[in-house]
Formats: sequence, structure tokens, C-alpha cells
Amino acid sequence: MDRPQIEALLNEVRDGRTNVDDAMDRLRDLPFEDLGFAKLDHHRALRTGMPEVIFAAGKTSAQVAAIFARMAQAGGNVLATRASRESYDAVLAVEPRAIYHETARTITLTQAAANLGKGTIGVVCAGTSDLPVAEEAVVTARMMGNTVELIADVGVAGIHRLLAQRTSLQSARVLIVCAGMEGALPTVVGGLVNAPVLAVPTSVGYGASFGGLAALLGMLNTCSPNVSVVNIDNGFGAACIATLINRL
Repeated sequence: MDRPQIEALLNEVRDGRTNVDDAMDRLRDLPFEDLGFAKLDHHRALRTGMPEVIFAAGKTSAQVAAIFARMAQAGGNVLATRASRESYDAVLAVEPRAIYHETARTITLTQAAANLGKGTIGVVCAGTSDLPVAEEAVVTARMMGNTVELIADVGVAGIHRLLAQRTSLQSARVLIVCAGMEGALPTVVGGLVNAPVLAVPTSVGYGASFGGLAALLGMLNTCSPNVSVVNIDNGFGAACIATLINRL
């Protein structure tokens, strides 16, 4: 649907020939923008409630910058994950308002700030080594319109640190819990709260952790029934699911 078609549809709504619900249904089928090397889905948020996000890994800095610039021109918030400093430098050349979050490895541009969540998303990580994944979840959840609280370095090896955060844990509407090694932290957190817990296994640990596989299997075998699990190091995915829960 091009601009004239959109204008015609809006005129139909104005004149009462089309109702708002029917117009929204038709807008959900709007096309993508073809850059040749990428097809930008500007209207994903309209269909799914989640905007298009740039996965920078595997893309050249020039490609990341070109996509970022076009998404910025569309007027919404822009998020690029797994982005290098080199990609940020390229983005900054075309969009000087962009911000780089080094630990999270994300690039953001906020143009339409809005708090869409109904409560707080708590992001918990076992150790400082898990912070890159946890920070990715924090940045993503905030970009999606949530209030977020980060609770860091509260792994089960010093469980008193976790118990000292009980008030914050129990006040969160949904929790994202990142842990490597044996991946025990989400099960413990799940036993302390009455909220959904999204477990994120991280690729942190010695050889027998198999790059996060041990944590993943441990989390999948949790005895806490309120725990669900996403893929290894997928802080972004956990934040998207937490966002949808927090909007319910």
C-alpha cells in the first residue's frame, strides 16, 4: 500500500465509508521497504506490537548504518542488537542522536518515548559476567516502553545477596533471570515470586558448561512451575516476551 492508497483509506475513515477496525485490518498488510540487501518491515509493530529490530551481527557497518537511518526516518524508536563499536561509528555518521550501550552491545535511538507496560520488569543476573546478556534485556525492555529494574550479581553461590533483594523481586510483574554455569538461579527466583520468570541461559562457565548448554538443560529441568526458558544468551528475546506479558 503506497501513500495515495493510505490517503484514500484515511479519507474513507473520515467520510464514514470505512470503520476504524476495518482500516486497521487493511493497514496490517502494508508492505516492506526494499533496500536491496534488506527488506525493512516498518509496520511490524502494527501487526505484532513489536517494532522491527536490527540484528547487527553478520552485517557490515555500512549495512547497519543504512538500515538504522531508514528506520529513523520512519519516525519510530530504533534498536540494533549485537552491534560493534565500528557499526556504531557508522551509524553515528548518519544519525548523530544514536546512543551506544557498550556492555549491552546495542545502539538505540528514542524518538517516541512511551510507558506501555503495566508494571516493572525485573532483570536479574547471577554474576557480573552475565551482564552483557542482562543489559541487552534491560535496553530492549526499556526501548519497548517498560519500567525496568536491574538486579546484578546475586548468584546462588552467595544466596544471601539474592534474598536481600526479595522486596524488589516480589514487586516485579515479570522477571528475566540470566545465569550461566549450572543455571540454578531462575529456579531459586521462581520459588520466591508469584510472577512469570523468563530464564536466560548464558554462555558463561568453564568447559563442561558447553557454551551455555549445561545452563539451558538445567533451566529446562527446573522444578519451579512459573519458569520458562529462552535460547542461550537471548536477552533480547526474553525482553520481548516480558514486554508482551507486561502489557496484558
